[in-house]
Amino acid sequence: MSDRLAGVGQSTSIYDHYRGLIVSGRLGRGERLPTVRQTARDLGVSPGTTARAYKQLEQDGLVVTRTGAGTRVSDTASPLPAEIVELVRSLARTTARIGVDQHDVMTSLRAELDSSVTAIVDDE
Repeated sequence: MSDRLAGVGQSTSIYDHYRGLIVSGRLGRGERLPTVRQTARDLGVSPGTTARAYKQLEQDGLVVTRTGAGTRVSDTASPLPAEIVELVRSLARTTARIGVDQHDVMTSLRAELDSSVTAIVDDE
């Protein structure tokens, strides 16, 4: 895989990470994200990779970037309902406690969500 394609995958992972923190309410409205350079340094990726992720978050309305004020969670970012946030946190804690592979859990959750959507569409 070329370095450029690897960077796209890494920026998607960074995007997914911050998106998850925002929609779950773990990063609240107005809270500041680390700078692009700090995130890049912390994750061992290029600043361009991090900037792509932040730009996608901004395009999706989840963050606002202002010169001098940094990147902050948008006031219009809509967190998930509290019931869903608690279920997700419980699933994460249980996954860690019993040592289940996170990828397997995510694959199973996606499959369940996809089948739930299909069932709703079929009922209509």
